[in-house]
Amino acid sequence: MSKYKNIVILTGAGISAESGLATFRDEEGLWNKHKVEDVATIEGFARNPDYVHDFYNEMKKELIDVKPNKAHLAITELQKNYPADISVITQNVDTLHEKAGNENVYHIHGQINQAVCMNCGNVIATWDDVTTEDICQNCGVLGMFKPNIVFFGESLLCMNKVDELLRKCDLFISIGTSGVVFPANTFVRTAKYHHAETIEFNLKSTANNYDFDKHIIGKAGETFPQYVKDLISCE
Repeated sequence: MSKYKNIVILTGAGISAESGLATFRDEEGLWNKHKVEDVATIEGFARNPDYVHDFYNEMKKELIDVKPNKAHLAITELQKNYPADISVITQNVDTLHEKAGNENVYHIHGQINQAVCMNCGNVIATWDDVTTEDICQNCGVLGMFKPNIVFFGESLLCMNKVDELLRKCDLFISIGTSGVVFPANTFVRTAKYHHAETIEFNLKSTANNYDFDKHIIGKAGETFPQYVKDLISCE
């Protein structure tokens, strides 16, 4: 019998940073060239949808060739070789989990390669540019696509499923997340309340330090693969 039956892995910007995505917030990074209220709010999108589409189209070009790192690949290794239901909840809009072969991935902040029709809710997946000239193939309405990114003030995605996973998990793993962004910073507490073991992998202990039973400090691309190897070997 395996020690764990339901494992939930929460990932944040730190896991993607090891693939080079920290550059988005560097001095010359994409985010530092634009105001958040202009590119990440529904009000900003309503004011200037072309500007917002240009921003996310440019981000797509930056992300399309980025490769997953050893931490992403270790999740695939765990899912393939450990006899448990293993799900990934990610705050990241990149597709590195999918590129690594991870399954059961829930993007609570959306995905960079998707757009959603605000008229009918139809979601399309594309790495091509999305513009105000696009027509929804589902409802036939022009110019209603929005990047399928959760803007400030919008509800997170997949939250009913996330709540279900947190309530039944017996192992909660956090990788590369700061512990300060609501509501993801409460996920560990929910899991712990329902008697899950809780472990964090990070460069340093995070804001919700006391909610974790164990802290593994260091680069996730180094520490997490070893943890996975050890966990599988115990079977």
